[in-house]
Amino acid sequence: MPRSSSVTGLVGAALWTACFAATAIAQNTFPSVSIPNTEVRRLHSAATSRDYEIYVYLPASPSRSADAKHPVLYLLDAQWDFKLLASIQGGLLYDKYVPDVIIIGITYPGARANYDSLRAVDYTPVASPSNRGSGDGAKFLAFLKTELIPFVEKNYSADPSRRALMGSSLGGLFALYAMFTEPTLFSGYVAASPAVTYANRGAFATEAAYARDHAELPAKLFVAVGDQEQLAAPVRELIDTLRRRNYRGLTFESRIIDGERHSGNKPEAFNRGLRFLFRTP
Repeated sequence: MPRSSSVTGLVGAALWTACFAATAIAQNTFPSVSIPNTEVRRLHSAATSRDYEIYVYLPASPSRSADAKHPVLYLLDAQWDFKLLASIQGGLLYDKYVPDVIIIGITYPGARANYDSLRAVDYTPVASPSNRGSGDGAKFLAFLKTELIPFVEKNYSADPSRRALMGSSLGGLFALYAMFTEPTLFSGYVAASPAVTYANRGAFATEAAYARDHAELPAKLFVAVGDQEQLAAPVRELIDTLRRRNYRGLTFESRIIDGERHSGNKPEAFNRGLRFLFRTP
């Protein structure tokens, strides 16, 4: 009798599963894949007058100590790169290359958000005729400094002495701008394929203006570019310029990624950048 009941139960379960699957197919109600240890917050910025969606990746194994603090990585273009970076962080943590890191991904709300247009406004230090509405980099930096960072450090176990900024393309350009504008706001910066040719090579002008008044640059900087992309030559030029400057206090590392173009270099650029920023002893 117990065996008969067990078989009946299995048959019933199988029938229920089949019915559920058929209903899901008919109604197209399959669940979405989600990322563990994450949450989404919404912030309105007085500095930019725009709304932001903040993706938060939390340590997989929170410390038992209430006073424990974690490094924080602020990631631009989270709509594209948050999932990738969360995966890279998990792998590096498993391999003991980096500690548990809080990732704060910054993006824009709305199912039809025009990411290209919005980022071209926020991530650009100066206006360019080719990007309508561009040039709000100073406002966006103020948002990070006066609104987002205080919010994160109030609500999460964030270590203020180990906060870093990472961006690619226009995000990489903004990372360079932030470093030359307020070097100590973040302890480290990653600029992957930075758009140094934007606004008539504006990144070179920003660096030259900084160099005129400063012999010291108290920061860590990692720059990467794919050797097959159009930005390869100008980014190499920037790398050479920074090495010649030999700023006191600057810890600098660069990487030219073989066989990759503008977006395909991100997995290696982010991997090496994370190690550079937070590598464990």
